[in-house]
Amino acid sequence: MQSADAPALEVPNKPRVCEWILLAFFLYTSALALILPLVLAIRVRTICANVLVLGILHCLSRWNLSRRWRTARDLFPIACVLLAYQQMGWFAQPHEAFDLERAWVVWDRLILADFGLKGAIELFGPVLPGLLELLYVLTYVLAPAGYLILLARGRRDRADRFLALYAGSAVAAYALFPYFPSEPPRAVFPGELFPSYDTLFRRLNWWILGGAGIHTSVFPSGHVSSAFGCAFGLLLALPERKAYGTTMVLVASGIAVATVYGRYHYAVDALAGLATSAVAAALCAASFNRRSE
Repeated sequence: MQSADAPALEVPNKPRVCEWILLAFFLYTSALALILPLVLAIRVRTICANVLVLGILHCLSRWNLSRRWRTARDLFPIACVLLAYQQMGWFAQPHEAFDLERAWVVWDRLILADFGLKGAIELFGPVLPGLLELLYVLTYVLAPAGYLILLARGRRDRADRFLALYAGSAVAAYALFPYFPSEPPRAVFPGELFPSYDTLFRRLNWWILGGAGIHTSVFPSGHVSSAFGCAFGLLLALPERKAYGTTMVLVASGIAVATVYGRYHYAVDALAGLATSAVAAALCAASFNRRSE
């Protein structure tokens, strides 16, 4: 009899939860491409990209794969999340009124200035500001890091639990972007509540966002939702090794603070990102519990 801690055998010809999530998302963006007032080239680009992705997902879930290709199947959802983010950038609409931003920044002024969060972060000079900016940079590597942790613990069989929560948290936030057109506080309120220290990691973040950022929405925060998705995913995939997930929760919490302090997001964006990930965690946990019955 197989022990409780032994890796479970993977069913090769069965779609994973993370693949169902991505299937639903790309069908959703295909519909959006036909509904939103987009130029023909973007409609065609979206549909073609989605057909290709869905075809790859189908093949990876149906074929008997070698070890190398099983690893490719594990990593493909991470690449799909990057495509999902870029697609939301393709759907950006003209945005001239800043009603949402003016309402949201009121809470930022209260938290950062009136309650003194900005002063507390900068109390000891550039050390904590630099650390927060570093955590913001690390958002982009949390998903590969989480997968490597599973490999290191010999639990590749639980990759779907981690990837489902990561992908579900990320694309759930992205799916809401078209309904909350908005720009980040650094763009709408330049200079207001900005950090007092221009660290190396802050310049790196500005460079990344300048080249890869999108202008569809900042609500909910995709950085926060995906970071907590990785954290909750590790807790779900490695419940017997809670230190990994707990550490990731602390990192994700630092990223949430960094998004507001660095003026990349409003506080409501960060809270909405956390809420989105929490809902994804509850749904994923229920799904895997049902599968194990």
